[in-house]
Amino acid sequence: MSNGLRRASWKYAFAYTGIVVGAGFATGQEVLQFFSSYGLISIIGVILTGLIVMFIGRQAAKLGYSTNAESHVLPLNTLFGVKLGKVVDIILAFFLYGLAVVMIAGSGATFNEGFGLNPQVGAIFLIIVAFVTLLMDFDKIISIIGSITPVLVIALFIIAIYNIFNPMVPFSEVNQYNDTSHTPTGSWWFDAITYSGFTLATAFSFLSIMGSESARQSIVRRGAIYGGLLITFIMLLINFGILSIMPAAYDVSLPTMQMANNLSPWIGTAYSIIIILLIFNSVVGFLYPFLSRFTKPQSGKYKILLISSLVIGYLATYVGFVELVNIIYPLFGYVGLTIGLMLTVRWIFLKRKAYHLAEKISDED
Repeated sequence: MSNGLRRASWKYAFAYTGIVVGAGFATGQEVLQFFSSYGLISIIGVILTGLIVMFIGRQAAKLGYSTNAESHVLPLNTLFGVKLGKVVDIILAFFLYGLAVVMIAGSGATFNEGFGLNPQVGAIFLIIVAFVTLLMDFDKIISIIGSITPVLVIALFIIAIYNIFNPMVPFSEVNQYNDTSHTPTGSWWFDAITYSGFTLATAFSFLSIMGSESARQSIVRRGAIYGGLLITFIMLLINFGILSIMPAAYDVSLPTMQMANNLSPWIGTAYSIIIILLIFNSVVGFLYPFLSRFTKPQSGKYKILLISSLVIGYLATYVGFVELVNIIYPLFGYVGLTIGLMLTVRWIFLKRKAYHLAEKISDED
């Protein structure tokens, strides 16, 4: 692969990672609920999720490329048929909007814990910046989102390594603080699979559009794989970091902020800025597919829906960040699992079709 194609693949990988790593992920709240609360077995859970994310993300990007998708509608119709695809389409679109609301609420919590600002003031600031960005074209949006991801990886690596080597309790004692009441189902392997479904659901629309925008299928295939590896690496860093600050992680909304503050108060402040940037990534990444599903990007209707969506999103932040994560994330995970299952079935079907075609040609020869 040439340097140009490799750079293009990494551009998509960073954008993919930037979409997935949002408020709940970067703050550690998602990782705490789905993984760390199970103790050391969570490490296997993270790896299981990562493997699924890499495989399914690759299939989603390939499907977007082959259908030349302008939104997630065509890929879903390909997987489920027109009638059932319509149902999944509407559910997915509105769940994406719900996640954008969660991210806006997360920005308020971050501004509050990082800078002592009123949560609603922080949410308004993020809404204004997201509004300006969503008026740009798709290629510029990808560049903006992808540029923030490398900063996160470096910051998390430093913060996590410090806490891992300076744990509040020895790792041999971590399992004493397991608390499945903080988890969605109480089953580590099922929550790991559910979280992979959630990850796919959050990124499916974006991956579909990303695939259609690519010049070559190989670019998005590799981009999805690279992105899956990055997501797994970041999850492992956060998980090890949270395990190192048990049981204090249960008492804060932003466990990774606690990790950063353990290193130094000013690093905690700096990390809060990174979290806000990642929340911005996710708000933009979730809202763009939602808006493009019901309107044509940059049209008058697009701008009206954008403004009304952000206003309603702001009002919904009064529910609270942690509460929204508990309600929306597990449900959305099941939607993603359904899409992932159909992508896997399609992959098996195409492999079998290619095998039988090759066998037929061989017999004719």
